[in-house]
Amino acid sequence: MKPPRFEYVRPESVEEALAVLAEHGDDAKVLAGGQSLVPMLNMRLASPGVVVDVNRIPDLDGIAEVDGAVRAGALVRQAAFERSDVVRRRLPLVAECLPHVGHFVTRNRGTVGGSIAHGDAKAELPLTFLAHGGTAVVRSARGERTIPAEELFVTHYTTSLEPDELLVATLWPDRGAAVAFEEFALRAGDYALAMAACVLGAQDRRVTHAIVTVGGPHDRPSVMKAGDHLIGQEVSPSLAREIGQAARAEVDPADSLHASAAYQRHLVGLLVERAVLRAWRSAPA
Repeated sequence: MKPPRFEYVRPESVEEALAVLAEHGDDAKVLAGGQSLVPMLNMRLASPGVVVDVNRIPDLDGIAEVDGAVRAGALVRQAAFERSDVVRRRLPLVAECLPHVGHFVTRNRGTVGGSIAHGDAKAELPLTFLAHGGTAVVRSARGERTIPAEELFVTHYTTSLEPDELLVATLWPDRGAAVAFEEFALRAGDYALAMAACVLGAQDRRVTHAIVTVGGPHDRPSVMKAGDHLIGQEVSPSLAREIGQAARAEVDPADSLHASAAYQRHLVGLLVERAVLRAWRSAPA
């Protein structure tokens, strides 16, 4: 299929982009890497009147360490994030998940900010952004504000960004903790049927803080209440299995072309169990 007709605008400053978004609102879509938007246009799942190409805007492409977090400009390519020494050192969970994001060709064009703003429930970066307790930095003609990850993702392909807002950066706190990412897809590069991320802090062989997130079966990446049961405990294979089963009970997927609801729940339980146990094994003694 071919995309519907639209007006193409290529602003050269954030202010110019914000003016276009303020003028057109819901009828405008932002084009960054295009790895999600272009297929949606071609399949006519999106029909904007205006496409705003932000690739010429300076100062939206950079990775920096800022106040205990890693700041990624909206136009940082996923491949650059994957290769970054800062990400490998400060965000091992993100470094672990990035090879699962599409294929290396799509990561060369796809952007970190675009993936977060797209809000796909089956995408790896929104899941790890939530696990890290990240923050989205967004701007509009009305000013700048920040949105915590737990308030950003609303439902399928829907975030709490307003139509006139542009995501300009994401902040990824360094959790200083043991981490693990697990995913199951039918083929490498495919969307995951289910995925799980675990972030653990430990002291004296007891869990001091824990976050377990799951993506795939829900309409958005979700923090599992099951992770709360890890606090104060020493993780064993049996406890990890219990946490996995508790997470399994929290999800309510629908049958799909690729997997039944029961199979998706089974995957969630298994992947959470693996993530919890592997994160614990990397925790300091």
